Amino acid sequence: MANSHVVRFELNGVPREVSIRANRRLIDLLRDDLGLTGTKEGCSVGVCGACSVLVDGQVMSACLLPAVCVEGARVTTIEGLAPDEEHLTALQDAFIRFGGFQCGICTPGQIIAATALLQENPHPTSDEVKHWMMGNLCRCTGYYKIVESILAAAEAGPQPVPREAVGVR
Repeated sequence: MANSHVVRFELNGVPREVSIRANRRLIDLLRDDLGLTGTKEGCSVGVCGACSVLVDGQVMSACLLPAVCVEGARVTTIEGLAPDEEHLTALQDAFIRFGGFQCGICTPGQIIAATALLQENPHPTSDEVKHWMMGNLCRCTGYYKIVESILAAAEAGPQPVPREAVGVR
């Protein structure tokens, strides 16, 4: 492949090595090359938050980030948040229980951003949640249920929740 680069990084806890073009965006690598379609592309200019992923624990817009920039980094997508196949994170559980999503397009990015928030501030106030989540747009929910879901997850703590507890298989 002309103008290709080998990139080594950790993706959802698994070491990866990929050969990519220098101009390949992280979202294209994730969705098209690696089949991780949970990360969504909304605006393509980094303002909607649908493509949010964690890179070394920091929220990043995968639609703007050249994939070569994740060399040596830890990348976490929505697929990599749950600890195993039988459990959800407290945030995933709360988004289901409290209706923090409707159409689901923005939900992975919302949960990724909220994960970073709760890692930095395990017990945020409603105003702190609203401020942190400003970079994640939703056209369906009106945000009330998203904020409620994040606050409920903060209250519940970080322990995993069995999928069967919310009817998810």
